[in-house]
Amino acid sequence: MPIDINTILAETRGKNFEIFEEHVNPVFVKVLRILGFNHSWIRGEGPYLWDEDGTRYLDFLCNWGVFNFGRRHPTIRGALQQVLDSDFPGWVGFDGPPLAGVLARELTKRMPEGLDTVYFSNSGTEAIEAAIKFTRAATGRPCIIHLAKAFHGLTTGSLSLNGEASFRRGFEPLLSGGSEVKLGDLAGLEARLAVGDIAAFVFEPIQGKGVNIASDEYLLAAQNLCRKYGALMVCDEVQSGMGRTGRFLACQWIDGLQPDVVCLSKALSGGYVPVGATITRRAIYNSVYDSMNRAIVHASTFGMGNLAMAAGLASLAVLDDENLAERANELGARFRRGIEAMVPRYEFLKGVRQRGLMIGIEFGKPESMSLRAAWTMVNKMDENLFAQAIVIPLLDDHHILTQVAGHAIPIVKILPPLNISEADVDYFLAALEDVMIKLHKFPGPAWDVLMKLGNHAITAKRREGRAAAT
Repeated sequence: MPIDINTILAETRGKNFEIFEEHVNPVFVKVLRILGFNHSWIRGEGPYLWDEDGTRYLDFLCNWGVFNFGRRHPTIRGALQQVLDSDFPGWVGFDGPPLAGVLARELTKRMPEGLDTVYFSNSGTEAIEAAIKFTRAATGRPCIIHLAKAFHGLTTGSLSLNGEASFRRGFEPLLSGGSEVKLGDLAGLEARLAVGDIAAFVFEPIQGKGVNIASDEYLLAAQNLCRKYGALMVCDEVQSGMGRTGRFLACQWIDGLQPDVVCLSKALSGGYVPVGATITRRAIYNSVYDSMNRAIVHASTFGMGNLAMAAGLASLAVLDDENLAERANELGARFRRGIEAMVPRYEFLKGVRQRGLMIGIEFGKPESMSLRAAWTMVNKMDENLFAQAIVIPLLDDHHILTQVAGHAIPIVKILPPLNISEADVDYFLAALEDVMIKLHKFPGPAWDVLMKLGNHAITAKRREGRAAAT
C-alpha cells in the first residue's frame, strides 16, 4: 500500500515536537521550547515560512545558509522533477555519471585558477573530511592547522578542526596533530608551519561563528607562509560560497589568493538534495587516486546521485540567471546603511560585520549606569544570554528567524536568501529598531524574558555540576 505523505503531515500537525521528543532528540526539543522556536511549520516559499496558524515569517536563518535561493525555487524544482520523470539510472556504482561530470565542469569554471578537479560527497563536513585526506596524501604530512573560532563540521576529522571546545567535549581524543592559531596571528602560524609536519592550513574566509572577516593582508601573508613551508591552503566556503558574499566565493574578494582546495556544500543543494564538493588541483587529486587498485580509495555510496547533481546544476543556473551575487552586494549594503544609522541612537548596538548577505550585528556594554548594570547582571547569569534578547523578540513580535552567531558572542547573525526584496530588508530594519527601543527600557518585558532564560541556564548548570560530582 503506497504511503500518503500529505496524510502523515496532516495527522502529525501540532504533534511533531512530541513525536520528535520521544523518538529523536528530547534535549533539542527542550531548547526549542525554552526559546520559543517550537513552531509547527506547514509551508515554505521563497524567503518565507508559514506556521499552523497561517502566520508568515521571514527566514533569515536559512538553515545556516542552505536556502540562498529561498524555498521551492521553480527552476530547481523543475530540474529535480525532470530527473524523477526520467528513466535514467543513477548510482550504478561502476559508472561515470554524466550529470556529475557536467556539474564538476561548471564548478571548475567558477574556481580560482588551477582548481580543475572535483570530488563529490553529501555534506560540508564530508567535503572537509576529503580535504583532510587529500592534503595528507599530497604532502605526506599528518597535521592540519585551523583557526580559533573555526567551524568545519562535526564528524571526527572536521571536529578535530573545530575552534570551540564545547563541541569537542566528550569526543576526544580526535585526530592527532591538530593545531589551532588565532586569526591574524602570523607569527603563531609561522611558528607552527616551521615544524615541518603540517599538511594544510584550513580556514574560512569569513568565519560562520561570529562573522569574523579575515583581512586580505592576513590571508595573503598566510598563503606566502604556506608556500614557504610546503603546506597547502584549504578554503572552507561551505557557508560563505555560492554567491552569499557577493562573489561566487568569499575568497575571490582577495586579489592574488589562490587556495589549493575549496570546499562547497549547503546552498549547492538548492535547498533540496544534500551535496558536498571538494575542488582541488589535479596533482593533489592524483596523489590520492595514484594507481588502478586505488581508483576508489576514497568514495561515498550516495555521492554523485542524479538528484543532487541536478540540484547543483540548477542552483548555479539560478545564481547566474538572476544575477544574485550582485543582488547580495546591493541588499547587503542596504542592511549595512540601516544598521549603522541606528548605532548612535542605541547604546547596546555597536556595529555591523557584513559582506554581501552574510551579516553579523554586534552588541556590547552600554555607557549609561542602569543599562550597564543590566548587561552585567545578564552576562553574569550566562554569557550566552544577551543576544537572545534580540533573537527572541524578532521571532515572537516580528516573525523573523535569526540566530546567535556563536557561543558567548553578543552577535546576531542573519543569512537572508539572496533573492529577498528591498521591502524585506526594510521590514527587518524596522523590526530591529523596535527591538532596540524596548531593550533600552530597563526594567521592562525584554529583560523579564532574559531573567527567565537566565534562571533556566543557572538551573541547568547546577544539574550538570551535580551530575559531574556523582
